[in-house]
Amino acid sequence: MAHELAVAQKVCVRPLVRRVIDQVDGTESKVALPCNSTREDVCPSCADKNRRLRMQQCAEGWHRTDDPERLVLADAETLHQFDDDAGDQVEDEGARRVRSTRRRDDVPDLPRVPCEDRTVGRAFETPDGKIYRPSMFLTLTMPSYGPVKANGTPLDPSSYNYRRAALDALHFPKLVDRFWQHVRGCAGYRVQYFAAVEPQKRLAPHLHAAVRGAIPRSLLRQIMKATYAQVWWPALDRPVYVHRCELAALRHPTQESWPRPAGR
Repeated sequence: MAHELAVAQKVCVRPLVRRVIDQVDGTESKVALPCNSTREDVCPSCADKNRRLRMQQCAEGWHRTDDPERLVLADAETLHQFDDDAGDQVEDEGARRVRSTRRRDDVPDLPRVPCEDRTVGRAFETPDGKIYRPSMFLTLTMPSYGPVKANGTPLDPSSYNYRRAALDALHFPKLVDRFWQHVRGCAGYRVQYFAAVEPQKRLAPHLHAAVRGAIPRSLLRQIMKATYAQVWWPALDRPVYVHRCELAALRHPTQESWPRPAGR
């Protein structure tokens, strides 16, 4: 009953209770904060609020024909001082492990175009004088890891590439971030977008993005072929923490804690 009433009144159904202490008189009180979840199955009220907020943000800036002025938060002298302090801090930390950031030889090169300091896409003018600034909707999906059933479960678990599926899902944010960096570098302007990540039935993430401006599809295909995320990850084909398996074998089902080996 309370859940249905909260949903009907657009109130958070799972608020977070926090303790607040007044810094003046020291009194203590409890405040209920909304969970701000974006998932409707978790909190319909907060999800609807976030959805409307994103729609409003998108509507206010999507059809702008000019770029807003950006505020200068620090002068040049302050920035130089910040760089000097950061350099001193790095020197104090000592030698760090360096990994190569050179592009791989087995991927195609990215096209290089001069990038303009603007977020407004290209405009097209018709013979009668009308100006159009088209946008585009983009969907990025992960490759196949093996055939699946209608409910998303593998058709043949013995041949399904679980390892690649898990690593791709784990490092998907790095790949998406690298993709948008390449898009901005190859499109010639600072591309803006609204995007959402959703899981497919096979639990692989895929991205839906509304992009300001029209980017040629041939260029997007070229960017996708040249985009990768260089990940340094421990080997998964050999056990490393074998002593933990030994501890698990020594543990009695009635014990609530792990036994402490001698000398540790």
